[in-house]
Amino acid sequence: MTNWTPESWRTLPIQQQPTYKDKELLANVEAQIHSFPPLVFAEETRELHRQLGEVANGRGFLLQGGDCAESFSDFSATNIRDTFKVMLQMAVVLTFGGKVPVTKIARVAGQYAKPRSSDLEEVNGVKLPSYRGDIVNSFEFNELAREPDPQRLVTAYHHSASTLNLLRAFAQGGLADLHQVNRWNMSFVESNPNRDRYQHLADQLKETLDFMQVIGLTSETTPMIKETQLFTSHEALLLNYEQALTRKDHLTDKWYDCSAHMVWIGERTRQLDHAHIEFFKGINNPIGVKVGPGMQPDELIKLIDALNPNNVPGRLTLITRMGADVIGKKLPALVQRVKQEGRHVVWSSDPMHGNTIKASNGYKTRNFDAVLTEIQDFFSVHKAEGTWAGGVHFEMTGQHVTECTGGAYGLSEADLSKRYETQCDPRLNADQVLELAFLITDALKDAR
Repeated sequence: MTNWTPESWRTLPIQQQPTYKDKELLANVEAQIHSFPPLVFAEETRELHRQLGEVANGRGFLLQGGDCAESFSDFSATNIRDTFKVMLQMAVVLTFGGKVPVTKIARVAGQYAKPRSSDLEEVNGVKLPSYRGDIVNSFEFNELAREPDPQRLVTAYHHSASTLNLLRAFAQGGLADLHQVNRWNMSFVESNPNRDRYQHLADQLKETLDFMQVIGLTSETTPMIKETQLFTSHEALLLNYEQALTRKDHLTDKWYDCSAHMVWIGERTRQLDHAHIEFFKGINNPIGVKVGPGMQPDELIKLIDALNPNNVPGRLTLITRMGADVIGKKLPALVQRVKQEGRHVVWSSDPMHGNTIKASNGYKTRNFDAVLTEIQDFFSVHKAEGTWAGGVHFEMTGQHVTECTGGAYGLSEADLSKRYETQCDPRLNADQVLELAFLITDALKDAR
């Protein structure tokens, strides 16, 4: 990429961008953000790249999850803590039950922008610009709120910086202690209607930790027991924001997007000759791309070659989002072709987007059983093809919302109105997502 620069994307067509009225203010905001410190550091990003290389080679598993879209109004220490907690709980279950190291990447500290199916939204005959996430405009349906505001880019940066600061404190300050995480898991199991299904694994984990403590492996003697690593990620939709936080590492002389450890390209913006692919070609972060049911094998190989021309393990994660009813039909041909071509990628399943439906009462929702089915079929396809099902990617929250139906507590469409709080897509709640972790350990162990 000898001709690549952080701004070379600006000469190409681009999708899913807001239209700002005040271009001068926008340019000033971009310059201001460029003067700010990076949110993450290149060495952290290289460590994630190393771990994802292990995943690509079948020696690790990727757990990625978090909000559909972070919001300024929900920004609080409690929400950040609860997402951190449930990510740790899931990771411990998957690590112990699946007998494999788990790399944890949160959709947090930057997941403020959302692609939309239309530039305009109509309510009662009134048309206004669509809500594109708090980094662009406001969810309230009025003309002033829906006007894209460049200053929101600065607010998103500061919220992301504060979130990262708290996450690092949680990760190193004792909240990640394995004994504490296991107590949370035991509490989940004891109160779950399907507790008999999960009790054995929870008891085994408790016995293992008790044994470790007896022989002297405690949080006081072994830092690994009380500390963890949690990386950050988001869809890099607003390239002006990403460019403003792109830095050249002084140790390697390579460019890194320092807005997050990992960034990905969505289904709507992965055109080979467009701006997002161009920007991603030049950054050295681990990157992802969403792969929907319309992807053809030839197109996928071209996409892989554009984004990972040196075929480096850990560089590229393919995040499949097919739908429970089609993944078994669509995914095998893609997996076969990538394997035949010898391409090194991480395969991860996003079982959320392909299973979004509208409930009879008008709420957009997802069903727990459909999500589980897509994950199980994802594992089945990779087992049949002799490839590694490398990860899962959830839209989730640590809060006890009621946005997805099903699960052990049997949430119904009638329950959706109780705590339906998302501003975009429905999220699995803490109980549902932890239940999934327990349920997929057998598939993960079998894949090993």
